[in-house]
Amino acid sequence: MRAANEIDFWRGFALVTIFINHIPGFFYERFTHRNFGLSDSAELFVFLAGWSLRRLADNASEPLGLGRLVLRLGARGVTLYAAQILITMLAIAMIAAAAILLDNALLLDWNNAAAVFQDPVPTHLGLVLLTHQLGYFDILPLYVVLMFGAPMMAVVDRLAPALLLPLSVIVYIGALAFEINFHTWPVEGVWYFDPFAWQLIFVLGFVGASQHGPAKWVRRHLNQLRLPCLAIVTVGAYLSIAGIAPDPVRVPEPKLFFIFDKTYLSPARLIHFLALAITFSGLFYFLQRIVPHPVAFLSMLGRNSLNVFCVGSLLSLGGQLVRFEFGADILEDTLVLIVAVAVLGLTAWLSELRERLRLPSARSASAP
Repeated sequence: MRAANEIDFWRGFALVTIFINHIPGFFYERFTHRNFGLSDSAELFVFLAGWSLRRLADNASEPLGLGRLVLRLGARGVTLYAAQILITMLAIAMIAAAAILLDNALLLDWNNAAAVFQDPVPTHLGLVLLTHQLGYFDILPLYVVLMFGAPMMAVVDRLAPALLLPLSVIVYIGALAFEINFHTWPVEGVWYFDPFAWQLIFVLGFVGASQHGPAKWVRRHLNQLRLPCLAIVTVGAYLSIAGIAPDPVRVPEPKLFFIFDKTYLSPARLIHFLALAITFSGLFYFLQRIVPHPVAFLSMLGRNSLNVFCVGSLLSLGGQLVRFEFGADILEDTLVLIVAVAVLGLTAWLSELRERLRLPSARSASAP
């Protein structure tokens, strides 16, 4: 397994904070960084997904031709889709089981699950088509769409890399200007994470991991950029803590350019995240020296992000149901957090154990 690194560490950090933030009212939710800025771990998660995609596309130890790269990305999209269907079905089963065990039919309305039980025929079709999503289980569908669009991104990057970011920005501007989004069905609405807008931060991660183009300029001027980025982070913290946000009624059209909207990744959220990323870039190496064990643990989570994310999503739902039945106080929330982090660590450890056991078998099979 690869050693702890900055990308895996921050991805592990994002996975833990996503788990915490997906339990409304959770005591430790107030300490996550979304309470001190305009962006949260969703931006970090998607940005790092694009960054990791660059590592695959430019892997010097296993160079991939364009055809093989497109097939690899398509296969990854299928894996993500299968994971989304699996955790959604398990979540529905958890909600149904809780409703039976606690003799409380109101739980069947939990996290947008009502349609699954009240109108199951079209709703199950919607689950398969990703047009119906449970609450707090809606970031992986975004990732599925982005990964199925990644082959096109890889083609543009190989054939005309200078066009990739401008094309992404054009799509983003169009999404905000005309509120372009995927619609949900059978329950009317739109996706919580608009793929047409969120693709920009995915592409920025992909472009940012490059050794050329805009990323090269940012690296060269990183120290000069830190001060203005720190100022942006500070302003974002003040606005968040003070509860100051633009009034959607008073801002000019198109409103999505001026409000702090998560669904369409409004410019304020995007700029804040990029400033946050630049401000805290390199912090990993300092933390690795002073708290090596927590850093290694989070990096292990990040190395096994899909498995950990899926288990974390189900644990968040479990935490919601536990707090519903037994109430909420700091002791119960602390117990939930300790158990959940332990299970996430066990998930990552078992994932790596499986990989270690598989590698000798693969080498034996390939031996003459």
